[in-house]
Amino acid sequence: MLGLLLAVFLFNLLAFRLTNRFTKNQIIHIWLFTTALQVIFDTIIEFKYHAYWYFSKEPDMLGLVAHTVLIPPVNMLFLNWFPFKRKVMYKLIYIAVWTTGILLYEMITLLPEPWGYFHYGWWRLWHAAILDPILFLILVTFYNWIVKVEGTLVRN
Repeated sequence: MLGLLLAVFLFNLLAFRLTNRFTKNQIIHIWLFTTALQVIFDTIIEFKYHAYWYFSKEPDMLGLVAHTVLIPPVNMLFLNWFPFKRKVMYKLIYIAVWTTGILLYEMITLLPEPWGYFHYGWWRLWHAAILDPILFLILVTFYNWIVKVEGTLVRN
């Protein structure tokens, strides 16, 4: 549990101190989209197929913390420095670096408590290595859409 609380504090502190790209509306969109996508995915993979779980195999309050306030600030940091105006190769390298970082972090979460809080069923690190870049691309696509929609809004 200590590892989760430390990570939540650190990621949120960094996200809200170091990001400067986003409007409040964009932060809300990033936060809600991330939470919704994670909850939908984890409802299937975690609770139905028991691929992995936080703390225990059953839904619990600490798992809810991991689902709602751990990943959104990480996504804010990822998007803040994403090279939107660079060539595709830079974007792919950026995603690869962030995927590597996320995988290293996931390895730390697998440590025994109090530092670790994540447990594998049949899930393995290579599953995350394949899925994480796809999730990053979905996030970038969603963010680009939100920015486009904001640009077309008629303000009163």
